Amino acid sequence: MSDLHKEVSELERKSATAARLFDIRRIIGGLFVVYGVIVTIAGISPSNADLKKAEGVHINLWTGLAMLALGLFFLIWMKLRPAEAPVAPIEETDAG
Repeated sequence: MSDLHKEVSELERKSATAARLFDIRRIIGGLFVVYGVIVTIAGISPSNADLKKAEGVHINLWTGLAMLALGLFFLIWMKLRPAEAPVAPIEETDAG
């Protein structure tokens, strides 16, 4: 039974690692941070035509900063509340 217990413990550990690795918050947060950086850089020095289209508002800058904030929120949330591996239901067995 010792080998079986070790195998079960190892599988539980791998399951928890996989649950944290494929956490949707990581994917969403990472994408928002990457796109936020790109849009923020584009919004730092807009052309006069872009400003005229947006009626004088630096829309790319503000949108990029908002995307960065949202992405960082998701990544911090993932760090503070990591995903737990789902617990398998305990099956009852008949003893007799």
